[in-house]
Amino acid sequence: MSGNRNKVDYALPELPQIPVRTFTITDYGAEDGGLSLCTSAIQSALDACAAAGGGKVVIPPGIWRTGPLTLRSRINLCAERGALVLFDPDPALYPLISSHFEGTSGWRCQAPLDGEGLSDVAVTGEGIFDGSGEGWRPVKRFKMTELQWNSLTASGGALDYKSEIWWPSREAMEGEAVCQMLRKSGETGMEAYLPARAYLRPALLSLRNSRRVLLEGPTFQNSPAWCLHPLGCEHITVRNIRVRNPWYSQNGDGLDLESCTHALVEHCSFDVGDDAICLKSGKDEEGRRLGMPCRYITIRHCTVYHGHGGVVIGSEMSGGVHAVRVSDCVFIGTDIGLRFKSTRGRGGVVEDIVIENIRMSGILHEAVSFHMFYEGVEGSEGYNEQHFPVTEATPQFRNIALKNIVCHGAATALLVNGLPEMPLAGLSVENFHAVSERGIVLRHADSLSLDRIQLQTAKLPKMQMQQCSNVSLLRSEDLEMVE
Repeated sequence: MSGNRNKVDYALPELPQIPVRTFTITDYGAEDGGLSLCTSAIQSALDACAAAGGGKVVIPPGIWRTGPLTLRSRINLCAERGALVLFDPDPALYPLISSHFEGTSGWRCQAPLDGEGLSDVAVTGEGIFDGSGEGWRPVKRFKMTELQWNSLTASGGALDYKSEIWWPSREAMEGEAVCQMLRKSGETGMEAYLPARAYLRPALLSLRNSRRVLLEGPTFQNSPAWCLHPLGCEHITVRNIRVRNPWYSQNGDGLDLESCTHALVEHCSFDVGDDAICLKSGKDEEGRRLGMPCRYITIRHCTVYHGHGGVVIGSEMSGGVHAVRVSDCVFIGTDIGLRFKSTRGRGGVVEDIVIENIRMSGILHEAVSFHMFYEGVEGSEGYNEQHFPVTEATPQFRNIALKNIVCHGAATALLVNGLPEMPLAGLSVENFHAVSERGIVLRHADSLSLDRIQLQTAKLPKMQMQQCSNVSLLRSEDLEMVE
């Protein structure tokens, strides 16, 4: 690995250029209080601003209930302090559009904040955008107390045949089977998917193929599915925002940067129900065919209070993830801290990743996890020794540097589950201190450098290796290589 890998050798994103011109939603008939929908009034303000050449659309203090909004180029949608934008959860308000979810293209409900092919767009202010996710999301019984579960089921909705998953409506519950049948039959028409609309939950914010995007200031919360999803976007700045989802929220990711180029995420906080900050680039053959990597990403000075992972790469990474810099972040009580995940069939290359100055506490599973056998479960255990042929569908993770990592409390400090046919290659870990049940577990890794590792573990040995090669252990006390 080269000696200048910590050098950020790419430009930070360009900011949007938006004219100094102001429109206020109340001038277009929006009424405070949430008694009636303000969709047409807010959309009229956005459209009038765009027609005038762009500017700022102001949402003043108040409760503003609305359906989905279509963002425009050269516009800053600014929710002022005291503004609560409450998106109504009625699926009938949300038309089906061609979009992506979990790395696969298909029909989804239009996002509450939606835009495609835009340039110079911002969402700012100190207000709150609430996606009313409780009207969309299923809830798993094991994630609730008995009192919570009884209250939820008494509110209406529908239960699956095992009485283990609650759905907001029978249409939502049956929508999965409808979609599976249509996909199996090869049906692609939008009309055929309308009966499953309540199941096709949107992200709270979806921006596709857009350029110069700024999210700064607001709270984004309670999303129907993922919260913030820029897809195929360039020059994205996300700063000083708060993302909140219930810890039990299904697919309740915080920020998913998918196939994006030049992004900066800084000074943000996340308290969510799935991965907090996640980098993706499509899934399996479709993702490889599109070949749109996520690259030139900087994440710094962020805090994650809850999530399946703090900063995550994968598992949909078939287009590749390159040139990522993560620094000065804190994870408190996440399931996993730094999480790298993939599986056979994905393909794609993840490389040139530098992560430093990370502090964690109370991590449920692994502080740092590289897991190439991901099957959708929260932890990173499970692997097999069977060799498969190396093909374009074999994922590769290589040239990754971790430096100055501290974790107080985890089940495992560092876990590497590489593929027998494609070991994790070129991992460097320097100055890693952890208090955990288990120490370091390495399976199928090549060219590893471990320097200044200090572990306090309840179980011995502190480090275990299986089918690893070219491992260097430097300046580390009380560690020995046990195979």
